[in-house]
Amino acid sequence: MSFLLPKLTSKKEVDQAIKSTAEKVLVLRFGRDEDPVCLQLDDILSKTSSDLSKMAAIYLVDVDKTPVYTQYFDISYIPSTVFFFNGQHMKVDYGSPDHTKFVGSFKTKQDFIDLIEVIYRGAMRGKLIVQSPIDPKNVPKYDLLYQDI
Repeated sequence: MSFLLPKLTSKKEVDQAIKSTAEKVLVLRFGRDEDPVCLQLDDILSKTSSDLSKMAAIYLVDVDKTPVYTQYFDISYIPSTVFFFNGQHMKVDYGSPDHTKFVGSFKTKQDFIDLIEVIYRGAMRGKLIVQSPIDPKNVPKYDLLYQDI
């Protein structure tokens, strides 16, 4: 399903998407097209993209072709999904130590739709961080790599 969503293959394209997406949530899925978990997430993203078209623009970003952003967002697990609104990085409190990105795939299409709606409403009110509507049992758990340093 990843062929249904637009791909960004360079830093310049990612920069342009961040700058030009106005009054919508920009969803950047960092990953690889051949990764099974990325394909599972891409399926959810592609099935919801038309329903969310008034609220969100969804792009796929290859981690190997955009090392600057991969490093900047500390993407060590894929897929990782990052959100922006009017050029501002939107943070989401998932109940995990990292509020900058969602790591892994969403369990259901409705989880993703609910999250986009919450980010959109919060951003329209000027918030830069919102509380995740996703049930904590549906948020993938992982350990931070730098936890005990």
